[in-house]
Amino acid sequence: MPGTSIKVLTYNIHKGFSATNFRFVLHEIKNSLRHIDADIVFLQEVHGERNISKNRFDDWPNNRQFEFLADQVWHHHAYGKNVIYKSGHHGNAILSKYPFVEWENINVSLLRSASRSLLHGTIQLPIINQRIHIICVHFGLFGLERERQLSTLAKRINSHVPSNEPLIIAGDFNDWRGRAEYHLHQDLGVQEVFKNTHGSYARTFPAWLPVLSMDRIYYRGLNVVDCNPLYGQPWHRLSDHTPLLAEFRLI
Repeated sequence: MPGTSIKVLTYNIHKGFSATNFRFVLHEIKNSLRHIDADIVFLQEVHGERNISKNRFDDWPNNRQFEFLADQVWHHHAYGKNVIYKSGHHGNAILSKYPFVEWENINVSLLRSASRSLLHGTIQLPIINQRIHIICVHFGLFGLERERQLSTLAKRINSHVPSNEPLIIAGDFNDWRGRAEYHLHQDLGVQEVFKNTHGSYARTFPAWLPVLSMDRIYYRGLNVVDCNPLYGQPWHRLSDHTPLLAEFRLI
């Protein structure tokens, strides 16, 4: 069914806390995400388990954060932990309205103090026989670290994503200098959606005064409809990152 529209959003939720860490805002994030109603949501810094916070906050959910956010809207989800500590762990998550064919979390950590991973899922669109590969990323803060993680990402895509199947890579790239372009555009033939439509990367960090381009959505095998960062209320007072929203159509 050509022309099928897919709306995707990427968001670093800062473990459900405001940028200052003073307020637990996961319930507000949940309501805001439901208002946007994206088909696929790429999340970073999502708690899979956090024992201390359960005792400190009365409104801490009884289930895992990604399950709490997905409840009754996104019936399919995947979670890959990439930071583990005594009181729990956090990582990347994908919420989807479409069923997963398969998913895998790939460790790309170079530093024990800053674990990282790629969460690679394949979803199946209903009615039409079309699979889409979706990869949620959260890369490291250091240049050499990111270079190696990008190289691993490129190898993963070359070995696991057929060239005739659509691909979306989204997340927090921590690439404020724009060095990811070589691996992603030159090696893989993917394009960044906001840069392709507006001429530059979207500024998404910090949310209250965005000056750095940290959050991206790359794609291939799809047509772009639109892409926008979600500035202003309520987003600027939730996480320290601004969400990035894009809409695609199947070719």
